[in-house]
Amino acid sequence: MDEVVTQVGAYAPLIMSAVKALVVLILGWIVAGAIAGMVRRRINSTPQIDPTLGNFVASLVKWVILIIVLVAVLGIFGIEATSIVAILGAASLAIGLALQGTLSDLAAGVMLVVFRPYKLGQYVDIGGTAGTVRDLNLFTTELVTPDNVQIIVPNGQSWGSIITNYSAHDTRRVDLVFGIDYGDNADEAMKIILDIAKADERIHSDPEPWVRVTNLGDSSVDLTARLWCAAADYWDVKFELTKTVKEAFDAKGVSIPYPHSVEIQKQG
Repeated sequence: MDEVVTQVGAYAPLIMSAVKALVVLILGWIVAGAIAGMVRRRINSTPQIDPTLGNFVASLVKWVILIIVLVAVLGIFGIEATSIVAILGAASLAIGLALQGTLSDLAAGVMLVVFRPYKLGQYVDIGGTAGTVRDLNLFTTELVTPDNVQIIVPNGQSWGSIITNYSAHDTRRVDLVFGIDYGDNADEAMKIILDIAKADERIHSDPEPWVRVTNLGDSSVDLTARLWCAAADYWDVKFELTKTVKEAFDAKGVSIPYPHSVEIQKQG
């Protein structure tokens, strides 16, 4: 009996250390999550700070706190901070090679937050992949397509690709091309387009609507209209004016040509 008590007593310090470490881990995880949530709410509630920073900074703060907690846990078992630094230094090369892509995504995430080529809620095209930015965290960017499909783009790929931001500016130019028959009056057709554009309150007067003859095609005279509107109205203006101009052309007798095929028969 005395021998059993002696053995239990010998392991008592280790057991106590394990219990302390477990408590520190649990408390550290809770504290890290609470502080990260507080940072996110604080950033998102500040009008002067871009909301894109919220998730990114909160995620960064959480991982920093967890690393500090891990160092504290190792200290409970008697592993000194200098030893931890030495171990990390020795393992850094292997970890860097194993996680090269992940570290690249992390570095790219920092660059995306610093230079901000896109923000939450903006519609962008990243290397041929288009969607609305829903989230930007340490390692990935989340896009949502117009048909509600989720796309996850690694930050390294995003930073290394051509980024087209369709929402970066408040206004956009709508380009519309209409073909009319060679026998129709081009000036009259351009006036119809201009009158429709000026009557639409969504189309800006500065820059003023612009309509010109831009091409003499094989079967049509092409008229190009360049109209400025708010970025949010772009697609509605584009689709509605296409329909409205077509109906106005029909009412005014302006024909829209279409390709014809001619069949030639040779009699022997």
